[in-house]
Amino acid sequence: MNFLSLFVLIPILMLGGLFLSRNMKQIRWVAATGASLLLVLSVVLTFLFLGERAAGNDAEMLFMAEMPWFTPLNINYSVGVDGISVAMLLLSSVIVFTGVFASWKINPLPKEFFLWFCLLSTGVYGFFISIDLFTMFLFYEVALIPMYLLIGVWGTGRKEYSAMKLTLMLMGGSALLLVGILGIYFFTGAESGYYTMNLLEIARGTIPVGVQYYLFPLTFIGFGVLGALFPFHTWSPDGHASAPTAVSMLHAGVLMKLGGYGCFRVAIYLMPEAANELAWIFLILTGISVVYGAFSACVQTDLKYINAYSSVSHCGLVLFAILMLNQTAMTGAVLQMLSHGLMTALFFALIGMIYGRTHTRDIREMGGLMKIMPFLGVCYVIAGLASLGLPGLSGFVAEMTVFVGSFEHHDTFHRVLTIAACTSIVITAVYILRVVGKLLYGKVYDQHHLTLTDAVWYEHFSVVTLIVAIAGLGMMPLWVSDMIQQSLLPVIEQLTR
Repeated sequence: MNFLSLFVLIPILMLGGLFLSRNMKQIRWVAATGASLLLVLSVVLTFLFLGERAAGNDAEMLFMAEMPWFTPLNINYSVGVDGISVAMLLLSSVIVFTGVFASWKINPLPKEFFLWFCLLSTGVYGFFISIDLFTMFLFYEVALIPMYLLIGVWGTGRKEYSAMKLTLMLMGGSALLLVGILGIYFFTGAESGYYTMNLLEIARGTIPVGVQYYLFPLTFIGFGVLGALFPFHTWSPDGHASAPTAVSMLHAGVLMKLGGYGCFRVAIYLMPEAANELAWIFLILTGISVVYGAFSACVQTDLKYINAYSSVSHCGLVLFAILMLNQTAMTGAVLQMLSHGLMTALFFALIGMIYGRTHTRDIREMGGLMKIMPFLGVCYVIAGLASLGLPGLSGFVAEMTVFVGSFEHHDTFHRVLTIAACTSIVITAVYILRVVGKLLYGKVYDQHHLTLTDAVWYEHFSVVTLIVAIAGLGMMPLWVSDMIQQSLLPVIEQLTR
């Protein structure tokens, strides 16, 4: 069996183990063991990948395998990874691992919660290893479907409304995406006489430029809806705010990265001529996402909505950098996906822990929590500093690479947009410092908060893991950056051919 298929097999085995579990102890053991195995597997994969590159293996995709699935349409289960896929798998494993411990005392229906959580994880892992468009789309849908139940059953607030809104908007994006994928399949085959869903084979052929002008918007918007592309982002704040803690972590930390990864892997890579011609339209939309999301976060009073609109801004920056179509900016886009995934997962974990104690997310009802729960307070400050781009943490490395790469364009249009996007740094500092001051310092408004306790062992474990990853990426980014840059070369060749 192919090594990469373990990323799909382990979550499936977890589903079986959870189904057979009879008590909370068994449920936790299965979930924690499976998440730990996936984390170890992703670390091993990273070392194997770096070893192959060091040995001179410069193939576009490594550890490839293919198995016929539906021969009449030449659909295969095809898997393989490059540096970007490896980075996304590592991110996913860290967040799934920490999400399990953040949900250690989930109620009600813990077995059912972890079953859907594992199914969601299966879709995420399968998506990142797929190099067949049909397989990729299948895993994409597997990752989206569980969100409805995870929010609708275990969420808070207007959970039914949020779950339905999220599902309808993402399914709408999937419909556009399906039309785009079928268009790529049929028009590539009509041009070459060979019908295939394999990404690498499609890239070696040519999609007629006139057709690309129709298919590029379909695929970019289809994936962009999940990446919070303006004006299709409105599902995101409601979905984040209503989701339970671990689902918010996985949703913002990993699921939204499927959007950016898909835009890069399918829309940009397979339709480079249309990308060069039409990128300016989507650059304007993503620029709006960056600034609008940051301004919207400034006026929120609910902790989850603040972080949700912050995610719109940071994910907008990912798409913004991808559309700059140069190696430096695209490297920054992948680094931003990693950085945002880690720090937003940390934010949502901490917000869930604070809400579980105070039973409110309204910052107007909280204050002075630093002296009541110092560990959680310090961790929240670290998450905030990463979000506003403090040197030494992941946010600084990612945003600097994005803005430097974006400013490499010499024309006025790109530079004006880059300067406008840079203003989000200042706006982010405003809302982060405002929340930290209001939440953690000053007087205690609710006297009942004086009796609250600080984090327990499984919360320590989850939060510290994320902080170590954020600091590690911020202080040692070069190995990740080099791994990403080498994997971008085939895309750059496509764009400049």
